[in-house]
Amino acid sequence: MKFKQFMRLQGFGASVFMGIFYAVAMLLIFLLGYTALPGNMDELKVALVNDDKGEAGTQIAEQLAESLPFEITTNISNEKALDKLGDNKYALVIHIPEDFSESAQKGQSAQIDFTVNEASATMVASSMNSVVTEINNQLSASFSTQTAKGVLLNMNVPEEQADEIAKQIEDAYVGNYVIMNDVPDGMHNNMLPMFLTMACYVGAMIAAMQLVQAYNQSRSKASKAKLFGYVQLSALIIAIVSSIFAVGIAFLIADLNTDVIFQVYGQQVLLYMVAFNFCAIFTFLIGEAGMILNIPVLLSQTIANGATMPREMMYSYFDVVSYITPMYHSVQSYSAVMFGSTDQAPFLWGLVAVGVGAVLINALIVTLLHKKQPIEPSPVVSK
Repeated sequence: MKFKQFMRLQGFGASVFMGIFYAVAMLLIFLLGYTALPGNMDELKVALVNDDKGEAGTQIAEQLAESLPFEITTNISNEKALDKLGDNKYALVIHIPEDFSESAQKGQSAQIDFTVNEASATMVASSMNSVVTEINNQLSASFSTQTAKGVLLNMNVPEEQADEIAKQIEDAYVGNYVIMNDVPDGMHNNMLPMFLTMACYVGAMIAAMQLVQAYNQSRSKASKAKLFGYVQLSALIIAIVSSIFAVGIAFLIADLNTDVIFQVYGQQVLLYMVAFNFCAIFTFLIGEAGMILNIPVLLSQTIANGATMPREMMYSYFDVVSYITPMYHSVQSYSAVMFGSTDQAPFLWGLVAVGVGAVLINALIVTLLHKKQPIEPSPVVSK
């Protein structure tokens, strides 16, 4: 066989098509999706709580509200704001305590609390850290200048008080950076919810292609309903077994509390079944070619899963994808269990809803679109 003949084979043409298709799909999805960073930062919400009725607190609150490039909420209590921060409704909570102006007037340290939820999208946590650092630098410089002016008005200061005055200038303002839901150090910990989800999803996607292929090959040997049940049972067995290995590796490498191991394992099994049925929709519909559609959907979810950016920053397409696909619900549920104080239940129910919808769609495809085939009689085994 010559190379020209080899090039005419179906496998060669299919490989060329897949190489071009996935390169184009991946680059288009990733590059377009990530243009939202940092352009859509102004979509993030920040709570600014001013409990100080004095002039200093009011002035700083007004300045922050005008200068920060975010959607600012002011008419909220600190307790409620922190609750919403735990649910990732806010990216940052700035709290000016009620004794702020009084402390500043007395020459004591005037403190502002900046609270960030580390169990949130990585882009949000890192960006808020930079924002708080910049605010603190500006306020510290401003307070030092004001304190220095007060000192200059009293030039006849005894030399022995110089050190005390210098310290007063240095400590005129203190920015208190508070971390909610502290995530252990290391990118592997921060990204674990996404890694666990993606590992499970990719395995389920490949299984969907293989098990549906087995279903099609067995159409003449059993009824559609029975084969559909076999496919689901096979997926469940794979989910139970593969999840043991996935969760075991996660707990060996990452810094996780063993108290949540059964919750994580249970969700991994659930996620596998949901992802399997979600990916099987395309393979039940158009066969092996369904992988051509499954890959772009997978790539879209790597942006829409909320690990890197929250829904507020996503473009409309990715925002919609986050609701109707499994990954967003899984990543947020894992984050709630592993690191967060927020309730896991809404995300689990979202995952269940996607799974139930996928199973129903697959059942309808099998029932309505797959033609009934005559079942071959089983060979008689002579005794």
